[in-house]
Amino acid sequence: MTGEGSCAPRRRGGPLEGVRVIDFSSVIAGPWASHILADQGADVIKIESPQGDIIRQAPPVRNAAMGPVFLSANRSKRSVVLDLKTAEGCAAALRLCASADVVLNNVRPAAMRRLGLDYAAIAQVKPDVVYVSLVGFDQAGPYAARPTYDDLIQGASGLASLFTQTGSDEPQYVPFQLVDRISGISAVNAILAALFQRERTGRGEAIEVPMFETMAELVLADHLGGEAFVPPIGPTGYQRLLTRHRRPYPTSDGYVCVLLVTEAHWARFFTLAGRAAEYAADPRLCEAPVRRLDYDNAYRAVAEVLATRPSAEWLALLEAGDIPVMRLHDVMSLIDDPHLAATGFLGTEEHPSEGTIRTMRAPQRWAATPPATHTPAPRLGEHTADVLHEAGLDDATIAAILARNAQR
Repeated sequence: MTGEGSCAPRRRGGPLEGVRVIDFSSVIAGPWASHILADQGADVIKIESPQGDIIRQAPPVRNAAMGPVFLSANRSKRSVVLDLKTAEGCAAALRLCASADVVLNNVRPAAMRRLGLDYAAIAQVKPDVVYVSLVGFDQAGPYAARPTYDDLIQGASGLASLFTQTGSDEPQYVPFQLVDRISGISAVNAILAALFQRERTGRGEAIEVPMFETMAELVLADHLGGEAFVPPIGPTGYQRLLTRHRRPYPTSDGYVCVLLVTEAHWARFFTLAGRAAEYAADPRLCEAPVRRLDYDNAYRAVAEVLATRPSAEWLALLEAGDIPVMRLHDVMSLIDDPHLAATGFLGTEEHPSEGTIRTMRAPQRWAATPPATHTPAPRLGEHTADVLHEAGLDDATIAAILARNAQR
């Protein structure tokens, strides 16, 4: 897709083969987006400062700057170190952007303007570029200039406070970088739509993907409740999701995850448990309109039943009865899940500096155009010379950039 006369993107197979992404992002949200694009075959060139993406340092590490979060979010990319505090670094970056189909960043817009790497500047050298900025907040609002991180958006979007409605004494953060990764996926959706539009019209696009609004939409989509109507017809919140009994259910020796969805599920569950008469006699359980008004009671009844037998017995009984049920994993047991083993989702590879590491394949399966074969996450600056040479920089300029990087 790159323009005539530009340096050709690395070709790796996959549905996005031929698409070049220049990625100025760091930590999680942007790198997660570009890792998805790289999995689909895009040539992703990761621009890093001489100090590198700070997520490289997240422990544990075998070698400095190659932590596990970085390894998983940056596979199949090429690392180019440029000091954007220097004129030559910015000039080299702009040269690379002239060959890009997509430019991605999660740098504050004002900083990108100061660097001369904002949309207006890059569109001068690549008019049909798709330029995507992952920002904390919609830039038309009063929060526009605020710095933000995953935890802050979990709190600001109302997500953290929902835990107090499910029985927690205090608000809580979800214990993984949920906002960053969802925002990254949202950015991928925007990028693919913009590339499709460009194929039809030839036009580029500038897109902002705000983390706050992205999460506000998700929280309100489930929990706007009675406030969806004007005037309101009830409180906020989707009661089924907020009952304290919506959680992995304790059994006599552990936990299982069970969800009764259809009327057949509800009736069959209580029949398999030997409680059919009890179920039929209680309209709060057997009559769906009544049950939906008090999920707390309904889920409590399920919990009381499941507490009477061991997990293995429930798993066998409910699986045989076609009731939605799963065992409760922790992270360690998830790694050893037999389904993931059978589908080849988890594997190992030899990394040039890190030795044997675990790796995950792209989750999707394509019938005719499979995702690209991935390559290990890059060492800091591993591809600087090669990529700058591809972009047409002369040997002296490349040598000067490498020397300056080495001094930092």
